[in-house]
Amino acid sequence: MTPDETGRPEQRVQAYRLVLIFGIIAALGDVVYEGGRSVAGPFLLVLGASAFTVSFIAGFGEFVGYAIRIATGYLADKTRQYWIFVFAGYLLIGAIPLLVLAGSWEIAACLLIAERIGKAVRSPAKDAILSHATTSIGRGWGFGLHEALDQIGAVAGPLLFVAALAAGGEYRGGFALLAIPFILLVIALAAAWKSMPDPLAFEAGVRAPRTQDTKAGKNRRLRLYAVFTALTMAGFVVFPLLAFHYKALGIIPDAEIPLFYAIAMGVDAVAALAIGKAYDRYGISVLTLVPVTGILIALVAFSPSYPVALAGAVLWGISMGMQETVLRAAVADLTAMGERGFAYGIFNTIYGGAWFAGSMAIGALYMVNPFYAAGFMVLLQAAALPVLLWLVMDRHTP
Repeated sequence: MTPDETGRPEQRVQAYRLVLIFGIIAALGDVVYEGGRSVAGPFLLVLGASAFTVSFIAGFGEFVGYAIRIATGYLADKTRQYWIFVFAGYLLIGAIPLLVLAGSWEIAACLLIAERIGKAVRSPAKDAILSHATTSIGRGWGFGLHEALDQIGAVAGPLLFVAALAAGGEYRGGFALLAIPFILLVIALAAAWKSMPDPLAFEAGVRAPRTQDTKAGKNRRLRLYAVFTALTMAGFVVFPLLAFHYKALGIIPDAEIPLFYAIAMGVDAVAALAIGKAYDRYGISVLTLVPVTGILIALVAFSPSYPVALAGAVLWGISMGMQETVLRAAVADLTAMGERGFAYGIFNTIYGGAWFAGSMAIGALYMVNPFYAAGFMVLLQAAALPVLLWLVMDRHTP
């Protein structure tokens, strides 16, 4: 795009500054909560929680973290106070360092769930702010850059906790150490707010392309996009099941399973940048790569071969990079300014709910026969392709 289409040069500089600061915030946040979550299970066990209790706490936290995003997104749009929701959500990450004070599994459970609630509070508003900022630099590239920086924290957090445990040998020492990146996060968050206190005004200053879209047309496309998202996520396997498969069949040594996850996260970051650029150039048709990659994952995920298992982990990372980039960027392109928070709340709820339901189905089918699980994944991903084709063709209809 030319500068006239995307805004003045100073707006581009401001946009890049905000995206980079938000990326740093996300990375620091991941250091804290991914570091804490990497040992949440063993820590709860030490405090006396049962295996069922640990599973329930994790599952309930994820459910709440997605279920209330519709409400927080709606309120963010209604009040236009996006930064309040972002600040409140990120401050709740402070629940993780506070685990150092937890004397029982009940208190630890409340803190872990509070962190997930914080993600639900901030995510729709944060994505809405990013959607406005990335108007002048390309939404795909902007979300891709943010995701790449975010993944640095996702890799560093667990590794930081490993170092803390190796040095001190106790979980509480690791949680105390996580207070440092949390403080830096709050400082970076204040800098981000100062960079762009009014997100809506930023996009209002950019000349948008003319469109013939009607309200009925936009609603129709959003419904198609919701179906596409639900199908692709319901057919996407969670990494813990892949790790279970590696362990159950003895495909790779136990010590290498976290390495496979780290590789997937690294690939995620690189894929996010590449797919983001492609989205800005070719548009929504790039989303075809999401179900196509999902089908490839299904074909190799449950192989007994080490090299094929590694290929599955790499493909899984590529898919995650695309989901966190182009799926989010497309939401902004399909919604009007001022309605993004609610739209992202709905999107995140559909995303998380479909992934949760599909994961249960894939896990149940895997217990019967891994080929059934793979077949289910291929079926759903294949079903998503004609929905996307319909959506692409419908883009030319008012």
